[in-house]
Amino acid sequence: MDNLHETQDNRSLTSRVFKYVRLGIIEGRYKSGDYLIETRLANELGVSRTPVREALRQLELEDLVECIPNRGVVVKGISSEDIDDIYTIRLQLEGLAAYWASQRIKQTQLNRLEEIIELMELYTRRNDSTNLARLDTEFHEIIFTAANSRSLKHILVWLHQNIQYARQSSLMSPSRTPKSFEEHKLIFTALEAGEADLAKTYMEKHITAAHSHPEE
Repeated sequence: MDNLHETQDNRSLTSRVFKYVRLGIIEGRYKSGDYLIETRLANELGVSRTPVREALRQLELEDLVECIPNRGVVVKGISSEDIDDIYTIRLQLEGLAAYWASQRIKQTQLNRLEEIIELMELYTRRNDSTNLARLDTEFHEIIFTAANSRSLKHILVWLHQNIQYARQSSLMSPSRTPKSFEEHKLIFTALEAGEADLAKTYMEKHITAAHSHPEE
C-alpha cells in the first residue's frame, strides 16, 4: 500500500510540475531557446528532481521542449507559425463544433451561455480583460461539450490551451473587445435558435476575426 501511495504522490507532483512549466512556456515566462534546469525547477517548486524529470519528458512528447544530449532541455515554445496553424485548424473544427452544438445543446448549457453573454457585456464596458478571458474560455468549452464529441472536445481544448496567451492579449485590446463580444452574441443567438449553418458561419467569422487581429 505504501508503494501505491508513493506512486500516486509522484504522479500528482509530476502533474503539478508539468502544468506549471507548460503554462510558463505558453505564457512566455520560459522563452524559445531557454534551458530548463532540473535542479532549479525542483528548488523553485519544492519537489525532488524525479517529478521534474518526468514532467519534462511529457513536455517533450508535446513538442514544447527538446532534450539535447550533453546539453540539457531547451524550450521550443509556440512559434508564430504554430499559432497560424492552430487558428487554421480551429477555423475548421470550431465551425463543426458549433454546427453540432446547435443540434445537441441542452437547455442548461444555453442558460449558462446566456449568463456568460450578460457578464461579457458588463466586463466589456469595464474593459476587464481578466474576467473576459475566463468567460471566453468557458463559452467555447460549453460549445465543445454541447457538440457531444469527446474527440473533438479534446483536440479543441488542447488547441485553446496552446494559444492561451495570444487569446488573452487580444482581449486586452480596446478595439477588439467590443467586436469580440458582438461575435459571441451572434454565435449564442444562432445556437439558441438551433440554426446550425448560422452557428457554424458565425463561429468561423469569429475565429477569422480573432486571427486577423495583430495581437491574437
